[in-house]
Amino acid sequence: MLRATQALLPALPVGTVGLSIPDDAAVVPLPGAPEGTPSLVLTTDFFTPIVDDPRTFGRIAAVNAISDVYAMGGVPRFALNLAAFPTKTLPLEILGAILAGGGEACAAEGVMVLGGHTVDDPEPKFGLCVIGTVDPARVWTKRGARPGDALVLTKGIGTGVLATAFKRDALAPEAYEAMVASMSESNRRAADLARALEVHAATDVTGYGLLGHLLEMLGGNDVDATLEAAAVPLLPNVRALIEGGFVPGGSGANLAFVAPRVDFTVDDTTQKLLADAQTSGGLLLAMPRLIAEGYVAAYGLPAAIIGSIASGSGRIRVG
Repeated sequence: MLRATQALLPALPVGTVGLSIPDDAAVVPLPGAPEGTPSLVLTTDFFTPIVDDPRTFGRIAAVNAISDVYAMGGVPRFALNLAAFPTKTLPLEILGAILAGGGEACAAEGVMVLGGHTVDDPEPKFGLCVIGTVDPARVWTKRGARPGDALVLTKGIGTGVLATAFKRDALAPEAYEAMVASMSESNRRAADLARALEVHAATDVTGYGLLGHLLEMLGGNDVDATLEAAAVPLLPNVRALIEGGFVPGGSGANLAFVAPRVDFTVDDTTQKLLADAQTSGGLLLAMPRLIAEGYVAAYGLPAAIIGSIASGSGRIRVG
């Protein structure tokens, strides 16, 4: 489907990021605008509930959708709600709470919700279409990591494991609170601190897991990544839960997909954790090491330098 869509694309304006080289969001120069005018950043994302409380779900879904604008180096400006809801089986008050949670998250980010669309569907879903702006000379893309760069991650991983345990009534209250806090935390500050720095590549860690998104950063470049597993920040209890069998299906699929391009010298639990499908994860940034060290010091925990980039052929070494 993607190839068929690409074949139908017209010639794209210079400075456009779109289906020709997929990224976290589309970036399009404003037609006819003078040089230096901010480009538009456009993205959309929505998913089924990951927590029981509808307001919390709305907030997490909105933060997750907005994050793709930050991952491009942009600033989110406007949003449209995207909702699916079973109006015949659930009270509309639940939909109202979902929309309220999303609205609260948008207001905190300075994003104006201008409307949206709802369809009747057997399973609830919610997210946003988000429009932002970005300096066309400072657009971040997934590709562009250079030999000598350090890799920085700004949030702990493990939300897929924790959510699976929650669905099976096996998650301790403190771990649940940590999961919700992480998924509800905006990447705004992470992006704001990095925007004034030399960033060579960026993405946010979501459904493909840390390893999957890191492989995307290596695509099209003659570079390899070394990932220091012990340096990767983790959410509470995730290792024990993986050993207890709480591994989502998507995480297993992620590991199978990345395995041919990853050289592991770590145990099976760590491999599953690094492939864990995330919701509303942190930013993954490639930048010169000295700059990365200053960034991590300024940001504070849980941000960490988790690896490095060297010349190569698009492989990851995990140790």
